[in-house]
Amino acid sequence: MSITAERRTALISEYQTTPTDTGSPEVQVAILTERINNLTEHLKTHAKDFHSRRGLLILVGRRRSLLDYLRGKSVARYEALIARLGLRR
Repeated sequence: MSITAERRTALISEYQTTPTDTGSPEVQVAILTERINNLTEHLKTHAKDFHSRRGLLILVGRRRSLLDYLRGKSVARYEALIARLGLRR
């Protein structure tokens, strides 16, 4: 259910804004989106796993607050990120 170290470094290198960037909102949202997608796939086969469902809702809330922060800072960066990740909002 969690992402591997190789996948995490690939996401960081893909979404970083500077060469040493590991914690910008873009990187954090990309990592959270990967975890959310993994949990969503897990819940499709394990429908009664309510502990994982609660964790999923926590991750979605965290991603939403990061996206709201990014939208307040820079609308262009926000729109570019949700377009790259394929998010609806």
